[in-house]
Amino acid sequence: MGEIFLYIFFFFLALSSYIYFRRDKRDPSKKTKLKLPPGSMGWPFIGETLQLYSQDPNVFFVSKQKRYGEIFKTHILGCPCVMLASPEAARFVLVTQAHLFKPTYPKSKERLIGPSALFFHQGDYHLRLRKLVQGSLSLDSIRNLVAHIEAAAASALDSWDGGRVINTFHEMKKFSFEVGILAIFGQLKEHYIQELKKNYYILDKGYNSFPTNIPGTPYGKAVQARKRLNQILSEIIREKREKKLLEKDLLGCLLNSQGEKGQVLTEDQIADNIIGVLFAAQDTTASVMTWIVKYLHDNPKLLEAVKAEQKAVRKINEESNQSLSWSQTRKMPITYKVVLESLRMASIISFTFREAVADVEYKGYLIPKGWKVMPLFRNIHHNPEFFTDPQKFDPSRFEVSPKPNTFMPFGSGVHACPGNELAKLEMLVLVHHLVSKFRWEVVGSQNGIQYGPFPVPLQGLPARFWKESTS
Repeated sequence: MGEIFLYIFFFFLALSSYIYFRRDKRDPSKKTKLKLPPGSMGWPFIGETLQLYSQDPNVFFVSKQKRYGEIFKTHILGCPCVMLASPEAARFVLVTQAHLFKPTYPKSKERLIGPSALFFHQGDYHLRLRKLVQGSLSLDSIRNLVAHIEAAAASALDSWDGGRVINTFHEMKKFSFEVGILAIFGQLKEHYIQELKKNYYILDKGYNSFPTNIPGTPYGKAVQARKRLNQILSEIIREKREKKLLEKDLLGCLLNSQGEKGQVLTEDQIADNIIGVLFAAQDTTASVMTWIVKYLHDNPKLLEAVKAEQKAVRKINEESNQSLSWSQTRKMPITYKVVLESLRMASIISFTFREAVADVEYKGYLIPKGWKVMPLFRNIHHNPEFFTDPQKFDPSRFEVSPKPNTFMPFGSGVHACPGNELAKLEMLVLVHHLVSKFRWEVVGSQNGIQYGPFPVPLQGLPARFWKESTS
Protein backbone atom coordinates (compact mmCIF):
# COMPACT_ATOMS: atom_id res chain seq x y z
CA MET A 1 0.00 0.00 0.00
CA GLY A 2 2.86 2.37 0.85
CA GLU A 3 4.54 1.67 -2.47
CA ILE A 4 1.34 2.44 -4.36
CA PHE A 5 0.98 5.71 -2.45
CA LEU A 6 4.52 6.73 -3.40
CA TYR A 7 3.83 5.97 -7.06
CA ILE A 8 0.65 8.04 -6.94
CA PHE A 9 2.40 10.86 -5.07
CA PHE A 10 5.33 11.14 -7.50
CA PHE A 11 3.00 10.92 -10.48
CA PHE A 12 0.88 13.79 -9.27
CA LEU A 13 3.99 15.71 -8.17
CA ALA A 14 5.20 15.56 -11.76
CA LEU A 15 1.76 16.43 -13.09
CA SER A 16 1.43 19.34 -10.67
CA SER A 17 4.83 20.69 -11.65
CA TYR A 18 3.91 20.56 -15.32
CA ILE A 19 0.59 22.29 -14.76
CA TYR A 20 2.18 24.89 -12.48
CA PHE A 21 4.80 25.93 -15.03
CA ARG A 22 2.37 25.88 -17.98
CA ARG A 23 -0.54 27.70 -16.37
CA ASP A 24 -1.25 31.42 -16.39
CA LYS A 25 0.19 32.47 -13.03
CA ARG A 26 -2.03 35.52 -12.74
CA ASP A 27 -4.76 35.32 -10.15
CA PRO A 28 -7.94 34.67 -12.23
CA SER A 29 -9.97 36.76 -9.80
CA LYS A 30 -8.07 39.87 -10.92
CA LYS A 31 -9.75 39.62 -14.32
CA THR A 32 -13.07 40.37 -12.63
CA LYS A 33 -14.35 42.24 -9.60
CA LEU A 34 -15.15 38.93 -7.92
CA LYS A 35 -12.83 37.31 -5.41
CA LEU A 36 -11.83 33.69 -5.11
CA PRO A 37 -13.27 31.69 -2.20
CA PRO A 38 -11.18 31.63 0.99
CA GLY A 39 -8.74 28.79 1.54
CA SER A 40 -5.17 27.68 1.03
CA MET A 41 -3.55 26.49 -2.19
CA GLY A 42 -0.81 24.74 -0.20
CA TRP A 43 2.76 24.23 -1.29
CA PRO A 44 4.07 25.16 -4.73
CA PHE A 45 3.61 22.36 -7.26
CA ILE A 46 1.93 19.79 -4.95
CA GLY A 47 -0.72 21.98 -3.32
CA GLU A 48 -2.41 20.20 -0.42
CA THR A 49 -2.32 16.69 -1.88
CA LEU A 50 -0.14 15.37 0.95
CA GLN A 51 -2.45 16.78 3.62
CA LEU A 52 -5.43 15.12 1.93
CA TYR A 53 -3.89 11.67 1.55
CA SER A 54 -1.79 11.47 4.72
CA GLN A 55 -4.90 11.34 6.91
CA ASP A 56 -8.55 10.35 6.83
CA PRO A 57 -9.80 12.43 3.85
CA ASN A 58 -12.90 13.34 5.83
CA VAL A 59 -10.76 15.02 8.50
CA PHE A 60 -9.22 17.18 5.75
CA PHE A 61 -12.62 18.24 4.41
CA VAL A 62 -14.18 18.89 7.83
CA SER A 63 -11.22 20.91 9.10
CA LYS A 64 -11.33 23.07 5.96
CA GLN A 65 -15.03 23.69 6.35
CA LYS A 66 -14.63 24.67 10.01
CA ARG A 67 -11.88 27.13 9.13
CA TYR A 68 -13.22 28.68 5.91
CA GLY A 69 -16.94 27.96 5.77
CA GLU A 70 -19.08 26.12 3.25
CA ILE A 71 -17.15 27.23 0.17
CA PHE A 72 -13.35 27.13 0.04
CA LYS A 73 -10.51 26.67 -2.39
CA THR A 74 -7.58 24.26 -2.37
CA HIS A 75 -5.14 22.64 -4.78
CA ILE A 76 -5.01 18.84 -4.97
CA LEU A 77 -3.88 16.24 -7.51
CA GLY A 78 -2.46 18.92 -9.75
CA CYS A 79 -5.70 20.90 -9.94
CA PRO A 80 -7.05 24.08 -8.37
CA CYS A 81 -10.37 23.19 -6.75
CA VAL A 82 -13.40 24.81 -5.16
CA MET A 83 -15.09 22.65 -2.55
CA LEU A 84 -18.74 23.14 -1.64
CA ALA A 85 -20.30 21.82 1.56
CA SER A 86 -23.88 23.09 1.56
CA PRO A 87 -27.09 21.62 0.10
CA GLU A 88 -27.72 24.82 -1.86
CA ALA A 89 -24.27 24.70 -3.46
CA ALA A 90 -24.63 21.02 -4.37
CA ARG A 91 -27.95 21.77 -6.04
CA PHE A 92 -26.43 24.75 -7.86
CA VAL A 93 -23.65 22.61 -9.37
CA LEU A 94 -25.56 19.39 -10.00
CA VAL A 95 -29.07 20.57 -10.85
CA THR A 96 -29.95 24.22 -11.49
CA GLN A 97 -26.68 25.21 -13.22
CA ALA A 98 -25.46 21.75 -14.23
CA HIS A 99 -24.75 22.99 -17.78
CA LEU A 100 -21.92 25.12 -16.37
CA PHE A 101 -20.10 22.13 -14.84
CA LYS A 102 -19.02 19.11 -16.86
CA PRO A 103 -18.11 15.69 -15.45
CA THR A 104 -14.37 15.19 -15.31
CA TYR A 105 -12.25 12.08 -14.85
CA PRO A 106 -8.55 11.31 -15.32
CA LYS A 107 -7.85 10.02 -18.84
CA SER A 108 -6.23 6.89 -17.40
CA LYS A 109 -9.52 5.90 -15.75
CA GLU A 110 -11.59 6.90 -18.76
CA ARG A 111 -9.47 4.56 -20.89
CA LEU A 112 -10.25 1.56 -18.69
CA ILE A 113 -13.99 2.16 -18.51
CA GLY A 114 -14.32 3.38 -22.08
CA PRO A 115 -14.64 6.94 -23.44
CA SER A 116 -18.26 6.44 -24.56
CA ALA A 117 -19.52 5.54 -21.09
CA LEU A 118 -22.54 7.50 -19.92
CA PHE A 119 -20.91 9.34 -17.01
CA PHE A 120 -18.15 10.92 -19.12
CA HIS A 121 -20.60 12.96 -21.20
CA GLN A 122 -23.04 15.86 -21.32
CA GLY A 123 -25.61 16.93 -23.89
CA ASP A 124 -27.70 14.90 -26.33
CA TYR A 125 -25.57 11.74 -26.22
CA HIS A 126 -25.70 11.71 -22.42
CA LEU A 127 -29.47 12.23 -22.39
CA ARG A 128 -30.02 9.42 -24.89
CA LEU A 129 -27.83 6.94 -23.00
CA ARG A 130 -29.20 7.94 -19.62
CA LYS A 131 -32.76 7.32 -20.83
CA LEU A 132 -31.76 3.83 -22.01
CA VAL A 133 -29.96 2.93 -18.78
CA GLN A 134 -32.77 4.33 -16.62
CA GLY A 135 -35.33 2.40 -18.63
CA SER A 136 -33.51 -0.90 -18.11
CA LEU A 137 -33.12 -0.21 -14.37
CA SER A 138 -36.59 1.26 -13.74
CA LEU A 139 -38.91 -0.14 -11.06
CA ASP A 140 -40.97 -1.93 -13.74
CA SER A 141 -37.83 -3.64 -15.03
CA ILE A 142 -36.09 -4.62 -11.81
CA ARG A 143 -39.23 -6.05 -10.19
CA ASN A 144 -38.72 -9.03 -12.52
CA LEU A 145 -35.25 -9.60 -11.06
CA VAL A 146 -36.33 -10.29 -7.46
CA ALA A 147 -36.31 -14.08 -7.80
CA HIS A 148 -32.92 -14.06 -9.52
CA ILE A 149 -31.38 -11.68 -6.98
CA GLU A 150 -32.80 -13.81 -4.18
CA ALA A 151 -31.20 -16.94 -5.65
CA ALA A 152 -27.85 -15.13 -5.94
CA ALA A 153 -28.10 -13.88 -2.33
CA ALA A 154 -28.99 -17.32 -0.96
CA SER A 155 -26.12 -18.92 -2.89
CA ALA A 156 -23.63 -16.29 -1.71
CA LEU A 157 -24.62 -16.65 1.95
CA ASP A 158 -24.56 -20.46 1.80
CA SER A 159 -20.95 -20.22 0.61
CA TRP A 160 -20.08 -18.23 3.76
CA ASP A 161 -21.54 -20.81 6.14
CA GLY A 162 -19.37 -22.84 8.50
CA GLY A 163 -17.60 -20.30 10.67
CA ARG A 164 -14.49 -19.75 8.54
CA VAL A 165 -13.21 -16.16 8.44
CA ILE A 166 -14.17 -14.34 5.27
CA ASN A 167 -13.47 -10.87 3.94
CA THR A 168 -17.02 -9.54 3.92
CA PHE A 169 -16.33 -6.76 1.40
CA HIS A 170 -14.71 -9.14 -1.11
CA GLU A 171 -17.65 -11.52 -0.83
CA MET A 172 -20.13 -8.67 -1.25
CA LYS A 173 -18.29 -7.64 -4.42
CA LYS A 174 -18.85 -11.13 -5.85
CA PHE A 175 -22.56 -10.88 -5.08
CA SER A 176 -22.84 -7.39 -6.57
CA PHE A 177 -21.11 -8.59 -9.72
CA GLU A 178 -23.68 -11.38 -10.11
CA VAL A 179 -26.53 -8.88 -9.73
CA GLY A 180 -24.89 -6.55 -12.23
CA ILE A 181 -24.64 -9.37 -14.77
CA LEU A 182 -28.36 -10.14 -14.26
CA ALA A 183 -29.37 -6.51 -14.80
CA ILE A 184 -27.19 -6.08 -17.89
CA PHE A 185 -27.59 -9.42 -19.67
CA GLY A 186 -30.48 -11.26 -18.06
CA GLN A 187 -29.67 -14.96 -18.39
CA LEU A 188 -26.14 -15.47 -19.72
CA LYS A 189 -24.17 -18.61 -20.51
CA GLU A 190 -21.87 -19.66 -17.68
CA HIS A 191 -18.65 -19.56 -19.73
CA TYR A 192 -19.38 -15.94 -20.65
CA ILE A 193 -19.99 -15.07 -16.99
CA GLN A 194 -16.68 -16.62 -15.93
CA GLU A 195 -14.71 -14.86 -18.68
CA LEU A 196 -16.32 -11.53 -17.88
CA LYS A 197 -15.63 -12.02 -14.18
CA LYS A 198 -11.97 -13.00 -14.66
CA ASN A 199 -11.13 -10.04 -16.86
CA TYR A 200 -13.27 -7.52 -15.02
CA TYR A 201 -11.45 -8.30 -11.75
CA ILE A 202 -8.10 -7.65 -13.46
CA LEU A 203 -9.45 -4.32 -14.73
CA ASP A 204 -10.84 -3.47 -11.29
CA LYS A 205 -7.51 -4.20 -9.63
CA GLY A 206 -5.65 -1.90 -11.99
CA TYR A 207 -8.17 0.94 -11.97
CA ASN A 208 -6.66 2.73 -8.96
CA SER A 209 -3.06 1.72 -9.62
CA PHE A 210 -0.25 3.93 -10.92
CA PRO A 211 -1.36 4.63 -14.54
CA THR A 212 1.67 3.47 -16.50
CA ASN A 213 0.84 1.14 -19.38
CA ILE A 214 3.87 -1.15 -19.02
CA PRO A 215 3.42 -4.92 -19.47
CA GLY A 216 3.24 -6.68 -16.11
CA THR A 217 2.10 -3.65 -14.09
CA PRO A 218 -1.44 -3.67 -12.63
CA TYR A 219 -2.45 -0.87 -15.00
CA GLY A 220 -0.86 -2.59 -17.99
CA LYS A 221 -2.72 -5.80 -17.13
CA ALA A 222 -5.94 -3.83 -16.77
CA VAL A 223 -5.55 -2.33 -20.26
CA GLN A 224 -5.14 -5.81 -21.73
CA ALA A 225 -8.10 -7.13 -19.74
CA ARG A 226 -10.21 -4.26 -21.08
CA LYS A 227 -9.37 -5.33 -24.65
CA ARG A 228 -10.41 -8.91 -23.83
CA LEU A 229 -13.66 -7.65 -22.33
CA ASN A 230 -14.42 -5.93 -25.63
CA GLN A 231 -13.87 -9.22 -27.45
CA ILE A 232 -16.12 -11.15 -25.05
CA LEU A 233 -18.86 -8.51 -25.28
CA SER A 234 -18.59 -8.56 -29.09
CA GLU A 235 -19.26 -12.31 -29.06
CA ILE A 236 -22.27 -11.88 -26.75
CA ILE A 237 -23.63 -9.06 -28.93
CA ARG A 238 -23.22 -11.10 -32.11
CA GLU A 239 -25.03 -14.05 -30.54
CA LYS A 240 -27.89 -11.86 -29.34
CA ARG A 241 -28.28 -10.28 -32.78
CA GLU A 242 -28.26 -13.63 -34.56
CA LYS A 243 -31.02 -14.94 -32.28
CA LYS A 244 -32.90 -11.61 -32.52
CA LEU A 245 -33.46 -11.59 -28.78
CA LEU A 246 -35.45 -8.57 -27.59
CA GLU A 247 -35.06 -8.75 -23.81
CA LYS A 248 -35.60 -5.63 -21.73
CA ASP A 249 -32.25 -5.97 -19.94
CA LEU A 250 -29.65 -3.24 -20.47
CA LEU A 251 -27.92 -4.98 -23.38
CA GLY A 252 -31.27 -5.45 -25.12
CA CYS A 253 -32.11 -1.76 -24.62
CA LEU A 254 -28.76 -0.68 -26.02
CA LEU A 255 -28.96 -3.04 -29.01
CA ASN A 256 -32.48 -2.01 -29.96
CA SER A 257 -31.96 1.73 -29.53
CA GLN A 258 -32.27 4.09 -32.46
CA GLY A 259 -31.64 7.82 -32.38
CA GLU A 260 -33.92 10.46 -33.86
CA LYS A 261 -32.27 9.96 -37.25
CA GLY A 262 -32.25 6.17 -37.01
CA GLN A 263 -28.65 5.89 -35.86
CA VAL A 264 -27.75 2.83 -33.79
CA LEU A 265 -25.05 2.52 -31.14
CA THR A 266 -21.70 1.06 -32.15
CA GLU A 267 -20.32 -2.02 -30.43
CA ASP A 268 -17.68 0.13 -28.72
CA GLN A 269 -20.36 2.47 -27.36
CA ILE A 270 -22.38 -0.50 -26.08
CA ALA A 271 -19.29 -2.11 -24.51
CA ASP A 272 -18.21 1.12 -22.79
CA ASN A 273 -21.63 1.59 -21.23
CA ILE A 274 -21.87 -2.02 -20.08
CA ILE A 275 -18.47 -1.79 -18.37
CA GLY A 276 -19.47 1.60 -16.95
CA VAL A 277 -22.64 0.22 -15.38
CA LEU A 278 -20.76 -2.79 -13.98
CA PHE A 279 -18.14 -0.51 -12.47
CA ALA A 280 -20.66 1.94 -11.01
CA ALA A 281 -22.74 -0.87 -9.50
CA GLN A 282 -20.16 -3.12 -7.91
CA ASP A 283 -17.82 -1.49 -5.39
CA THR A 284 -20.28 1.14 -4.17
CA THR A 285 -23.12 -1.29 -3.45
CA ALA A 286 -20.73 -3.87 -1.96
CA SER A 287 -19.29 -1.18 0.34
CA VAL A 288 -22.73 -0.20 1.67
CA MET A 289 -23.73 -3.83 2.25
CA THR A 290 -20.51 -4.41 4.19
CA TRP A 291 -21.33 -1.41 6.40
CA ILE A 292 -24.86 -2.74 6.94
CA VAL A 293 -23.39 -5.99 8.28
CA LYS A 294 -21.20 -4.00 10.67
CA TYR A 295 -23.88 -1.56 11.79
CA LEU A 296 -26.32 -4.38 12.57
CA HIS A 297 -23.57 -6.30 14.40
CA ASP A 298 -22.79 -3.21 16.51
CA ASN A 299 -26.46 -2.50 17.36
CA PRO A 300 -27.96 -5.69 18.89
CA LYS A 301 -31.38 -4.16 19.68
CA LEU A 302 -31.72 -2.87 16.14
CA LEU A 303 -30.60 -6.25 14.79
CA GLU A 304 -33.37 -7.96 16.77
CA ALA A 305 -35.96 -5.56 15.33
CA VAL A 306 -34.77 -6.21 11.77
CA LYS A 307 -34.71 -9.96 12.44
CA ALA A 308 -38.30 -9.88 13.70
CA GLU A 309 -39.42 -8.01 10.58
CA GLN A 310 -37.64 -10.35 8.19
CA LYS A 311 -38.51 -13.59 10.00
CA ALA A 312 -42.17 -12.64 9.79
CA VAL A 313 -41.78 -12.33 6.00
CA ARG A 314 -39.92 -15.62 5.83
CA LYS A 315 -42.61 -17.41 7.88
CA ILE A 316 -45.36 -16.26 5.51
CA ASN A 317 -43.37 -17.47 2.51
CA GLU A 318 -42.55 -20.84 4.05
CA GLU A 319 -46.18 -21.46 5.00
CA SER A 320 -47.40 -20.61 1.51
CA ASN A 321 -44.38 -22.22 -0.21
CA GLN A 322 -43.49 -19.06 -2.11
CA SER A 323 -40.35 -17.01 -2.61
CA LEU A 324 -39.71 -13.39 -1.70
CA SER A 325 -41.93 -11.10 -3.76
CA TRP A 326 -41.52 -7.59 -5.10
CA SER A 327 -44.41 -6.34 -2.98
CA GLN A 328 -42.77 -7.73 0.16
CA THR A 329 -39.56 -5.81 -0.56
CA ARG A 330 -41.71 -2.64 -0.68
CA LYS A 331 -42.99 -3.33 2.87
CA MET A 332 -39.87 -3.61 5.03
CA PRO A 333 -39.99 -0.27 6.90
CA ILE A 334 -37.39 -1.02 9.59
CA THR A 335 -34.94 -2.62 7.16
CA TYR A 336 -35.44 0.16 4.63
CA LYS A 337 -34.59 2.82 7.22
CA VAL A 338 -31.44 0.81 8.09
CA VAL A 339 -30.46 0.94 4.40
CA LEU A 340 -31.02 4.71 4.24
CA GLU A 341 -29.09 5.36 7.46
CA SER A 342 -26.24 3.15 6.24
CA LEU A 343 -26.10 5.18 3.04
CA ARG A 344 -25.93 8.39 5.10
CA MET A 345 -23.40 7.21 7.67
CA ALA A 346 -21.04 5.49 5.26
CA SER A 347 -21.41 8.13 2.49
CA ILE A 348 -19.60 5.85 0.06
CA ILE A 349 -19.50 8.63 -2.55
CA SER A 350 -17.94 11.31 -0.35
CA PHE A 351 -17.80 13.87 -3.16
CA THR A 352 -17.99 14.17 -6.91
CA PHE A 353 -15.77 15.97 -9.43
CA ARG A 354 -17.01 18.57 -11.89
CA GLU A 355 -15.16 21.17 -13.94
CA ALA A 356 -16.34 24.71 -14.60
CA VAL A 357 -16.80 25.23 -18.36
CA ALA A 358 -16.92 29.03 -17.91
CA ASP A 359 -16.22 31.58 -15.18
CA VAL A 360 -19.06 31.11 -12.69
CA GLU A 361 -20.24 33.38 -9.89
CA TYR A 362 -21.57 31.74 -6.74
CA LYS A 363 -22.54 33.75 -3.66
CA GLY A 364 -20.20 36.58 -4.59
CA TYR A 365 -17.22 34.30 -5.29
CA LEU A 366 -15.55 33.46 -8.57
CA ILE A 367 -15.22 29.85 -9.69
CA PRO A 368 -12.78 30.22 -12.61
CA LYS A 369 -13.18 28.32 -15.85
CA GLY A 370 -11.20 25.06 -15.78
CA TRP A 371 -11.17 24.76 -12.00
CA LYS A 372 -12.45 21.53 -10.45
CA VAL A 373 -15.59 21.81 -8.35
CA MET A 374 -16.35 19.27 -5.63
CA PRO A 375 -19.73 19.07 -3.86
CA LEU A 376 -18.94 17.33 -0.55
CA PHE A 377 -21.77 14.88 0.07
CA ARG A 378 -20.28 13.44 3.25
CA ASN A 379 -19.96 16.87 4.88
CA ILE A 380 -23.64 17.51 4.16
CA HIS A 381 -24.71 14.05 5.40
CA HIS A 382 -22.75 14.57 8.64
CA ASN A 383 -23.80 18.14 9.33
CA PRO A 384 -25.61 18.35 12.72
CA GLU A 385 -27.75 21.15 11.32
CA PHE A 386 -29.45 18.58 9.07
CA PHE A 387 -28.92 15.33 11.00
CA THR A 388 -28.95 15.50 14.79
CA ASP A 389 -26.01 13.69 16.42
CA PRO A 390 -24.69 12.74 12.95
CA GLN A 391 -22.04 10.25 14.17
CA LYS A 392 -24.73 8.09 15.77
CA PHE A 393 -26.27 5.28 13.70
CA ASP A 394 -29.98 5.99 14.08
CA PRO A 395 -32.36 4.70 11.38
CA SER A 396 -35.33 6.27 13.17
CA ARG A 397 -34.20 9.68 11.86
CA PHE A 398 -35.66 8.62 8.49
CA GLU A 399 -39.17 8.39 9.93
CA VAL A 400 -39.25 12.00 8.74
CA SER A 401 -38.00 12.86 5.27
CA PRO A 402 -34.70 14.79 5.23
CA LYS A 403 -34.70 18.42 4.17
CA PRO A 404 -34.32 18.90 0.40
CA ASN A 405 -30.78 18.39 -0.94
CA THR A 406 -29.39 17.19 2.40
CA PHE A 407 -29.45 13.47 1.54
CA MET A 408 -27.76 12.59 -1.76
CA PRO A 409 -26.22 9.10 -1.49
CA PHE A 410 -26.69 8.56 -5.23
CA GLY A 411 -25.79 12.07 -6.32
CA SER A 412 -28.30 14.52 -7.77
CA GLY A 413 -29.40 15.97 -11.07
CA VAL A 414 -28.84 14.60 -14.56
CA HIS A 415 -25.77 12.62 -13.44
CA ALA A 416 -27.41 10.97 -10.42
CA CYS A 417 -26.95 7.20 -10.31
CA PRO A 418 -29.65 5.62 -12.52
CA GLY A 419 -29.25 2.28 -10.71
CA ASN A 420 -30.20 3.49 -7.24
CA GLU A 421 -33.41 1.43 -7.04
CA LEU A 422 -31.58 -1.73 -8.10
CA ALA A 423 -28.93 -1.10 -5.43
CA LYS A 424 -31.55 -0.67 -2.70
CA LEU A 425 -33.42 -3.81 -3.84
CA GLU A 426 -30.15 -5.75 -3.76
CA MET A 427 -29.51 -4.61 -0.18
CA LEU A 428 -33.03 -5.47 1.02
CA VAL A 429 -32.92 -8.96 -0.45
CA LEU A 430 -29.46 -9.63 0.99
CA VAL A 431 -30.48 -8.41 4.46
CA HIS A 432 -33.66 -10.53 4.34
CA HIS A 433 -31.67 -13.74 3.89
CA LEU A 434 -28.82 -12.68 6.17
CA VAL A 435 -30.82 -11.86 9.30
CA SER A 436 -33.55 -14.47 8.89
CA LYS A 437 -31.18 -17.40 8.36
CA PHE A 438 -27.72 -16.51 9.73
CA ARG A 439 -25.84 -15.27 12.75
CA TRP A 440 -22.37 -13.76 12.55
CA GLU A 441 -19.52 -12.23 14.48
CA VAL A 442 -16.89 -9.72 13.45
CA VAL A 443 -13.29 -10.87 13.89
CA GLY A 444 -10.50 -8.68 15.28
CA SER A 445 -10.65 -4.90 15.42
CA GLN A 446 -14.17 -3.59 14.98
CA ASN A 447 -13.15 0.00 14.33
CA GLY A 448 -11.25 1.78 11.59
CA ILE A 449 -11.86 2.65 7.97
CA GLN A 450 -9.78 1.96 4.89
CA TYR A 451 -10.09 3.73 1.55
CA GLY A 452 -9.60 1.96 -1.72
CA PRO A 453 -11.00 4.40 -2.89
CA PHE A 454 -14.41 3.88 -1.28
CA PRO A 455 -14.61 3.72 2.53
CA VAL A 456 -15.03 0.20 3.90
CA PRO A 457 -14.50 -1.22 7.40
CA LEU A 458 -10.88 -2.08 8.17
CA GLN A 459 -9.58 -5.16 6.31
CA GLY A 460 -12.91 -5.57 4.55
CA LEU A 461 -14.66 -6.54 7.82
CA PRO A 462 -13.36 -10.06 8.55
CA ALA A 463 -16.26 -12.07 9.95
CA ARG A 464 -17.60 -15.58 10.59
CA PHE A 465 -21.09 -16.66 9.52
CA TRP A 466 -23.21 -19.62 10.61
CA LYS A 467 -26.57 -20.76 9.34
CA GLU A 468 -29.10 -20.85 12.17
CA SER A 469 -31.12 -23.96 12.89
CA THR A 470 -34.68 -23.78 11.55
CA SER A 471 -36.03 -26.06 14.28
